[in-house]
Amino acid sequence: MNKIIKDQIDKLKPSATLAINEQSNNLKRSGKKIYKFGFGQSPFPIPDSIVLALKNASSKNTYLPMQGLEELRKEIANDLNKSNGNSFESDDIVVGPGTKELMFLTQIAFNGNILLPAPSWVSYQPQALIAKNKVYWIQTDSNANWFPTAKQIEDKIKNIENKNLLLFLNSPNNPSGTICKNLKEIATIAKKYKLIILSDEIYSRLTFDKKYLSISNFYPEGTIISTGLSKWCGAGGWRLGFFAIPSQLKELKNSLKILCSESFTSVSAPIQYAAIEAYKGDHSEYLRKVKKILSFIGNYVYENLKSNIINIAKPEGGFYLFPEFTNAKFSSSSEMCKDILNKTGVALLPGSDFGLDKAKMLARLSYTDFDGGNFLENILGSKKLDNADLKKNAPNIVDGVKSLKEWSNSL
Repeated sequence: MNKIIKDQIDKLKPSATLAINEQSNNLKRSGKKIYKFGFGQSPFPIPDSIVLALKNASSKNTYLPMQGLEELRKEIANDLNKSNGNSFESDDIVVGPGTKELMFLTQIAFNGNILLPAPSWVSYQPQALIAKNKVYWIQTDSNANWFPTAKQIEDKIKNIENKNLLLFLNSPNNPSGTICKNLKEIATIAKKYKLIILSDEIYSRLTFDKKYLSISNFYPEGTIISTGLSKWCGAGGWRLGFFAIPSQLKELKNSLKILCSESFTSVSAPIQYAAIEAYKGDHSEYLRKVKKILSFIGNYVYENLKSNIINIAKPEGGFYLFPEFTNAKFSSSSEMCKDILNKTGVALLPGSDFGLDKAKMLARLSYTDFDGGNFLENILGSKKLDNADLKKNAPNIVDGVKSLKEWSNSL
């Protein structure tokens, strides 16, 4: 029989994050106690006003403009301009069924090579493979907060013949939970070589300290901002994301629009109308509580895991940590994570899934295995959270971290 699957597709495996979630659910159904530290989904409920907006828009049943509802795009542009000092107009915004789809279509449209810092989110590289874009990895480490230095980027560029390049930058970062501190230096190199930067800012509203800073503040003409509803307001299943594309990249935007029209046509009408409330309404109190909880839990996990045998960076945003088990002796980080899951029930993702050397005993830990709605209800005013709150509202975090630490100490 003739081969019916294209070679680049045949090389793929299911998304690592979705695979670990299914594996965890299967083990849980079999009766094993599982700590779901592998899947990165917000544990919090969607704000009530946004849910109400969806209910009120449930009768909307017409196809909307392919680029997105005009009123929604206007509110998104206003929100970006207000919160981050950008100067976008509604026509610069493209709404899609999650940013993942928009990234995929961008990779298909883009004629050039991809620069990926390692670690990078698990879907960037497979999408490049499908689109037949060559990936050039830039290996980072904890000393640089898991982000590339300007010198590393320039050294990599010098060795690439085709300098039509798209650099992915994700801050706060998945999988490390850290924030890029050298944006200005990276922007200088980007300007020098006329890079396009895809700034994945899906966790930007979950930055713990200070005001979020985007590389678009230093390199607006070449930066595409990618973000959406999934992480900051718990609406991952709604599948609504957007790109903000500067006018200087109009050619890429127009090509992306054509691909959108030939693939998903337009995002669900009721969800787009509801998203107007998400970007127009005041959700500062909700976000304050969400960040208070995530910051406290992240620091609890960090303080309880860090040791002379577990290297780990302090969490700065989102809901991930990236511990390295320096005393672990396995053939790969994947083998290590399988051992952890079998012996402790703690589900983690291996560092190799994020582009790092499989011999490095790194794993991504998502500290979201708790009932976010219940935790939100139990936050009283300005009360400072303590370990008693954690044990009451997030017992799986406490028990899972304890099991993980005992596993490491037993090696």
